[in-house]
Amino acid sequence: MTIQILQFVLSLSLLVVLHELGHYLPAIAFKTRVEKFYLFFDPWFSLVKKKFRGTEYGIGWLPLGGYVKISGMVDESMDSDQMKEPPKPWEFRSKPAWQRLIILLGGVTVNFIVAIAIYAGMMAYYGDSYVATSSLNDGVWVNELGEELGLQTGDKILAVDGKELERFNDVNVEILLSSGKEMTVKRGLETLKVPITASFVKQAIEEKTPWMFPRVPYYVKAFTEDSPAMAAGLEVGDKITGLNGHNMPYFDQFLDSIPAYAGKEVSLQYEREGEVSEIHFMVSDSGRIGVYWQDDLSTLFPLTNVKYSGFSAVGAGWEKATSQLDFYVRQVKMMFQPETGAYKEAGGFITIMKQYPTEWDWYRFWSFTAFLSLALGFLNVLPIPALDGGHAVFVVIEMITGRAPSTRVMEIAQMAGFILLLGLLVLVNGNDILKLFN
Repeated sequence: MTIQILQFVLSLSLLVVLHELGHYLPAIAFKTRVEKFYLFFDPWFSLVKKKFRGTEYGIGWLPLGGYVKISGMVDESMDSDQMKEPPKPWEFRSKPAWQRLIILLGGVTVNFIVAIAIYAGMMAYYGDSYVATSSLNDGVWVNELGEELGLQTGDKILAVDGKELERFNDVNVEILLSSGKEMTVKRGLETLKVPITASFVKQAIEEKTPWMFPRVPYYVKAFTEDSPAMAAGLEVGDKITGLNGHNMPYFDQFLDSIPAYAGKEVSLQYEREGEVSEIHFMVSDSGRIGVYWQDDLSTLFPLTNVKYSGFSAVGAGWEKATSQLDFYVRQVKMMFQPETGAYKEAGGFITIMKQYPTEWDWYRFWSFTAFLSLALGFLNVLPIPALDGGHAVFVVIEMITGRAPSTRVMEIAQMAGFILLLGLLVLVNGNDILKLFN
């Protein structure tokens, strides 16, 4: 938990500072006075503050983001007294509309650039590794939920909503985001169309357990403490190949067969270093043999790894950023489809923190930081008052009509947007708290 908190705070702090820097730099470039530059919010008091060249730099105590206070701008400070005075040359409201628009959109622009830069760096340093969907020669295993959808164990998923998916890790997410669409499946010599229903998506989200996995052999990953198979001599790394003399090449066959032998003796055939052996033991009364299966796809299938350099890494970073942004936007849209129940899974700070690993892993840290940067950029550009996108809409209206909204209108919109955002904040973090007790 401590490492997750540290990663979350580091990532959020980095992204907030860079976002606010996106507002700060063009404001300074256009000779607009910046009164405050803060990481986190500072109602009543600051943890750290220092004034330099007319700007107060500091760290607040409330870790809900950060801000820059720009003179002559209606923002979260709601400084109405300043707005009652005549405009000064160094104020935001005195600048041309195009300059104000650049200042307003600077933060989200930096968010998107940061994500592309991180992904490009990862493509150059780590490369792009994935299990190709085409390598799943034996198709997929599905549980009862997958069968209700219309799939069968052994099916090969060729496409979702007409789009072929190169990476198998994308298949499950793509299916959940394609409510009302259909997938193309190969079953034996037949090619079928399977509709993706909203009821399936809702149930898959609620159950939170894997409903589909590639058909894989049964390699021993680990044992339970009271495993009868381990006591009989099975070891980690062994490949279980048969039960009571019946050849079973796939893990899911054991999953279906073993519970029927609860409390009975069975013979288990397995391979170790190329040699076939057999053990005998009693299955537990609960119908288990106490053997965890190897579910790490990178050890079971050929791993495709592509490394990039120079401009090719930038191009790969761009493609990764745009695909991840597309996934995120579609997830947000699904929140507004009540029939999927996705809105119940909306989470706040606890949910975000749990996305980080419990052990420090730089690959996963940077990967999620890049994704979080895209999410922050997208949310901030939405045309909601109090967000960058909402401010930008007023400037665009001014550029089109030639008339700026009154300060009063801006203040009301800012307050309405703030109340809306506060409500959303309570909703998502309330969901987090409820999940702790479920």
